[in-house]
Amino acid sequence: MAKFAATPHRHSSGTDHAGVITAADFADFSPSVEPTVTADFRGTTVAKAGLWSQGPVLLQALTILDHFDDRQIDPSTTLGIHTITEALKLALADREAFYGHRDPADRRTVLRRLLSPPYSEERAGLIGPLASTAFRPGDIGVTPYPPPLVTRQLAGQADGVGEPTVQQTGETRGDTCHIDVVDRWGNIISATPSGGWLQSSPAVPDLGFALGTRLQMTWLDPAAPSRLEPGRRPRTTLSPTLLLRHGKPVAALGTPGGDQQDQWQLIYLVRTLALGFDPQEAIDAPTFHTTAVPSSFWPRAWTPAGLVVEERTDGAIIDELRERGHAVTVSGAWSQGRLSVVTRNPDTGVLQAAANSRGAQGYAAGR
Repeated sequence: MAKFAATPHRHSSGTDHAGVITAADFADFSPSVEPTVTADFRGTTVAKAGLWSQGPVLLQALTILDHFDDRQIDPSTTLGIHTITEALKLALADREAFYGHRDPADRRTVLRRLLSPPYSEERAGLIGPLASTAFRPGDIGVTPYPPPLVTRQLAGQADGVGEPTVQQTGETRGDTCHIDVVDRWGNIISATPSGGWLQSSPAVPDLGFALGTRLQMTWLDPAAPSRLEPGRRPRTTLSPTLLLRHGKPVAALGTPGGDQQDQWQLIYLVRTLALGFDPQEAIDAPTFHTTAVPSSFWPRAWTPAGLVVEERTDGAIIDELRERGHAVTVSGAWSQGRLSVVTRNPDTGVLQAAANSRGAQGYAAGR
């Protein structure tokens, strides 16, 4: 594998480069099991992976939205879309500033402060009636990493260059996978395997499988927490979710989509946990996401106040969002979101599943 990686291959930049992984990198690595991170929202515990993923973005956004009533966060209204978008922008700014620390003590400190009630209340207080065009990480007593802020116009690149994810038109060229499984005994799994999409990951001829490509998420800036450095692990976008009530698992969900993964899941959770939608209704409803954050993929561009909404969104709402200062892009009617979910009622044992029709790739099956 190391010999193969040392052979130059075509990169998303359009030029050929050799890889940097060596046999020593494989030999020195050992997997670890880390505790989940949780936050409560409307009576349900949401469990995510830690700061190696972007999972705490979802938790932090939920803690911010918990300071608003259901009317203020309804994703079918102008106010709800605005409030959710602004909460996501704040949480994603903190992702760029604080995620990816190598030292476990640093990660614990960052998580504890980002998810603390006083901090979530402080962040909620920053959401005003107009869209912010600023990049606003908070002050948690930890030195933040200031990422370079390059607009998409200057970068001259589309979203998702590093990962063939969902374009604003809804077009896909392949994507991350996501799978949720639950059985009659209550065992439940949420998994988002990614990094080996075949069109960008040539197979090792002597072995017959492709190497993962998540090392692309490292930064070349030596000051970045997720910098390219031997033994250092980058922060990724992979972000499956489990839901629990009274300590018992009741749902598993997730989606492909790079930086949109936690955004689309957040909107689903607001609809189901706060507004009473059933899972399929919540998946099918028009959705949206912000692009006002540096992309996790090269060239890491952003659009200040950027907001992508499906064209099924009411035209009057789109106009009102623009009046509030959002730079709205209207995408195809069924273009955003790739969620799937399985649920289990702990009292009755009834199992359910729902899946996304967007892209004609997702399905739900039971037996």
